[in-house]
Amino acid sequence: MKHSTADLLAEYGPFPGVNSIGGVTFDCKRVWFASGDRLNALDPRTGEIVGTIDIPAHAGSAFDGRHLFQIAADRIQKIDPETGSILASIPAPGGGSDSGLAWAEGTLWVGQYRERKIHQVDPETGAILRTIESNRFVTGVTWVDGDFWHGTWEGDESELRRIDPETGEVLERLDLPPGVSVSGLESDGADRFFCGGGDTGKVRAIRRPARETAR
Repeated sequence: MKHSTADLLAEYGPFPGVNSIGGVTFDCKRVWFASGDRLNALDPRTGEIVGTIDIPAHAGSAFDGRHLFQIAADRIQKIDPETGSILASIPAPGGGSDSGLAWAEGTLWVGQYRERKIHQVDPETGAILRTIESNRFVTGVTWVDGDFWHGTWEGDESELRRIDPETGEVLERLDLPPGVSVSGLESDGADRFFCGGGDTGKVRAIRRPARETAR
C-alpha cells in the first residue's frame, strides 16, 4: 500500500456566515460547498464566493455534469444550479447519518460517517445497489480516472484513501497534517482534490498523487 503525506496547494476562507462546511463538489469552473442553510459557489482562481443557493445543505454534495445533488437531513435533493429549484428528491440511505456524496457513471455514491460504509445508490429511486465497508469514519467520497477515494476524520486525524471499489481494500493513504480535517471531498478531474475543512469554515486544495505506472 502506498502511503504519503498530503501536499496542500491552496486554502480558501473562512467565509462570512460560514461556520462549518459539509459536502464539496466541482462543476468544472466552480467549487460548490454546503454550509448548512445554503450551497456556496467558490471561484478557485480568485477565492471569492460567486453565487449561493438558499437550500438545506447539511452534508455531501455532487454534480452529474448538469445538476447538483445535495444531502439535506434524510433526503438527497436534485437541484438546478442555475435557478436553485429542487427537481427531485430521494431518501438518503442513512436516514440522516450520511456524509459524503459523489456521482459516477450514472449512480450516486453516499458515505455514512459513523457507520463506516459507502453505498452505491440509484439516483432515481434511492435504492441501495451495493455497499462497501470501511474501518474508519467516512466523510467525502469522489471518483477520478477510475479511482475511488474517500476522506476519513476521527478526532484530530484525517486522511484520504484510495480504495478498491469492489472489495474496499485500501490501496493508498494520504495523511493530512495534524488538525487539518476533511468534511467533504471532490476531484477537479485532474491533479487536485478539493476538501471541506469542517468547523474551520475553510476549503482546501490538495495535490492528487501521481499514479505509479506498471513497468
